Amino acid sequence: MSYYSIKVSELIKRPPVTMLPTATVEEAARLMYSEGVGSVVVTSPEGMVLGIFTEKDLVKVVGGGIPLTTKVGDVMTKNPITVRAEDALTKAILILSERRIRHLPVVDKEGRVRGVISARDIALTLKKHLEELGEICD
Repeated sequence: MSYYSIKVSELIKRPPVTMLPTATVEEAARLMYSEGVGSVVVTSPEGMVLGIFTEKDLVKVVGGGIPLTTKVGDVMTKNPITVRAEDALTKAILILSERRIRHLPVVDKEGRVRGVISARDIALTLKKHLEELGEICD
């Protein structure tokens, strides 16, 4: 199987970690810690992506002296670029490298969040693919 045929949906390993924009930065940081993730997708009550709050955003908040009681909707990255579940992995790779980001929300045809893929997820997928190729070539 070629990595050109891998779909973004194949990299989704768990439901997305989400929160409403009215949650606080402290709540976002605690959720990220407890879930072991580097980002939280900020959604509407209907599950539409409004933004993303990442480790980089948290550093900006803490480093900038912004109170942890600030609403995450005020400090998130608004309207983040997304990919659709049926998009090719190569599209996600291009987006992450060109935009210099590490987390990419995955949405369905209606625009509701279905998961998040990270640069690490892509690296592990490509590593597995290359190992399989090596086994075939040996």
